[in-house]
Amino acid sequence: MNVALPREHWQNWSGYVSARPLSLRQPTELEQLGDLIKSSPGPVRFVGTGHSFTPLVQSQGTILSLDHFDALVSHDPAALQSRIGAGIEIGALTRKLHRIGQALPNMGDIDKQTFGGALATSTHGSGIGLGAYPTQLRAMQIVDGRGVVREFNSGDHFDEMAAMGASLGVFGGVTEVTIQNILPYRLHRHRWAQCIKEVLDQFESMMTAHRSSEFYYIPFSGQAIFLSSDITDAPISTRPPQKDDDGVVTLRRLRTFLLRFPWLRARLIGSAISRLAGEDYVGEWLDVYASERNVKFNEMEYHVPFEEGAATVRKIISLLENDFPHVYFPLEVRVVAPDEIWLSPFYQRASCSIAIHHDAAEDPQPFFRAAEKIFLAHGGRPHWGKMHNLKAKELSTLYPRWADAMAVRRDMDPDNRFVTPYIAGLLGMEL
Repeated sequence: MNVALPREHWQNWSGYVSARPLSLRQPTELEQLGDLIKSSPGPVRFVGTGHSFTPLVQSQGTILSLDHFDALVSHDPAALQSRIGAGIEIGALTRKLHRIGQALPNMGDIDKQTFGGALATSTHGSGIGLGAYPTQLRAMQIVDGRGVVREFNSGDHFDEMAAMGASLGVFGGVTEVTIQNILPYRLHRHRWAQCIKEVLDQFESMMTAHRSSEFYYIPFSGQAIFLSSDITDAPISTRPPQKDDDGVVTLRRLRTFLLRFPWLRARLIGSAISRLAGEDYVGEWLDVYASERNVKFNEMEYHVPFEEGAATVRKIISLLENDFPHVYFPLEVRVVAPDEIWLSPFYQRASCSIAIHHDAAEDPQPFFRAAEKIFLAHGGRPHWGKMHNLKAKELSTLYPRWADAMAVRRDMDPDNRFVTPYIAGLLGMEL
């Protein structure tokens, strides 16, 4: 039995991307998924929890949810590997892993995405020695464009795994994956406010001094909120209340009331941030990384070479504060280890990830397009799940193994069942 989703309209978390497909389905078994891929109105796309900001899911044909593929299928205590359903939400996965004595090596700052969606877009956390989620892949089960169930592993199918690690949902429906984990651990999280000039002047040393380092820049404050995390054996302590959403609401109010008085806005925000109480606590790994994000926004994120990070951040701050004073969301700056995944933005280079955000109720494109020019001038590659304006002509020059990845894609989907107009633009195809 196929379970029909109780709606005929789909939209992503921010509301920016929407679709009215002919069919929305939640298959419950592999055979059903294969039948739907073969027989449903095309194009066929796959959906997780809608936390991407690009039209990857958008289709006028069929959207398939893999929510029912969400089990912890098996695990190997000796190898610290787990076989999981790709439709499982990351938050639920962390709890299941912790109970069996395993842990993800790193996480992003939200845990609401499906693991399959995080793999497909090369989602990541922060840490110069820590890779994005696809670096954990050791095997995958995927249903191709003709409904055939195919199995791959990193030992026997290195090229296929490298091609499909960041899949964009264009190779097939990923249903199960085997991932490499580590033993559970505790993290010491420390947060403090520091002058942004000092942070950028010491960028390389500050971003590599801890297992995980990241910072937020609050527009017009002159201050960075820096966060570090390190593994520790210290006893668990109480995590302070999360007030990120309250802080964003306050920044929006200051923007609205003081837009014509930038000097006063900067003075008030800077003074408040510099007095911000530090955060210093120890928690289990699954209780530290993620935070609530309830104030809706749209996001662009680019990954520039690590050595270009400080210069790029300086230019983005200048652009924002001189030309787009209505923007109030913080910039988020992280670092990510290089990998060997062909369509990963981190392919063969350590990267600085810079995310900019815009109120979901306002048009983000003028600011984002202006910022995108800066990112590209510094060699940036876009996050696949965040807003960008690149097509195949530009993308193919950013990825040395682009043509090889496209060859694998043609083998997996020879009839282009997964290709929408948006995907065709990304891949350089004609429909």
